[in-house]
Amino acid sequence: MVRRQPRKRLDEDLLGHGDMDLDTITSVLTPREPGALPGWRPGDAWLAGGTWLFSEPQPHLARLIDLTGLALPPSAATEAALSLSATCTIAALDRIELPRAWIAAPLVGQCCRALLGSFKIWNRATVGGNLCLALPAGPIIALGVALDGVCTIRTGAGGERRKAVADFVLGPQTTALAPDEVLLRLDMPAAALRRRTAFRRISLSPNGRSGALLIGTRDADGTFALTVTAATRRPVRLAFPRSPGADDLADAIAAGIDDALWYDDVHGAPDWRRHVTGLLAEEIRAELGDAA
Repeated sequence: MVRRQPRKRLDEDLLGHGDMDLDTITSVLTPREPGALPGWRPGDAWLAGGTWLFSEPQPHLARLIDLTGLALPPSAATEAALSLSATCTIAALDRIELPRAWIAAPLVGQCCRALLGSFKIWNRATVGGNLCLALPAGPIIALGVALDGVCTIRTGAGGERRKAVADFVLGPQTTALAPDEVLLRLDMPAAALRRRTAFRRISLSPNGRSGALLIGTRDADGTFALTVTAATRRPVRLAFPRSPGADDLADAIAAGIDDALWYDDVHGAPDWRRHVTGLLAEEIRAELGDAA
């Protein structure tokens, strides 16, 4: 008797994923360089790690463009900047060894570990996917905003444009990308990586999604900045010429984050997010203050 082999699902057969069938997909393209990226058409989706794409039905999709075939170097550290390709995985990012002078380096690992997932997720999820999915709790968004990250975007016409991460993420699952544009790279300047940093994160459960994720930075000249993510619908960065007092910081948060900007989902109510943001912000202010 000949035993019939089970039919492999499209995503397992072509892409190595095993989460969900995307049974409307008719083709998968794997360009080998950015210049070979095909023209975008309705029904297309850019595929990097696919950890979200294959997590739920996508009946509107017909074609996947697999960006992992571009074989972009995951990362490059130069005297000027740290560059991360959009296809750099979270696991690869966490393993990067950075120059000793870049004292903000621990922040990279802290943000990686804020993405709570199995080793499988870490080895598939990508820097670009975290940015482009634009979930409020996306930790690479927080990292990019706190360290003055700039996105390099390939336009539909084949050119490139640059956009600060702070302006790239507009809201939950909403970015400044046009449908035919693709994120290629994230650059963070060396000057930002020389900042002192303080990291705080809170969730409703020990292994829950971030309800608030805050990063404080302080430059050598005393410039202080607070980045608020997860608690808000889009990232918020508040900057001060020097370390603010407790009341000044609280007033800046109240003025810079209006009621409509606090995020509301099962991972935290707006009033709770507002409250814990104030508490965590004060902890960061004290840690990076003049007496530290």
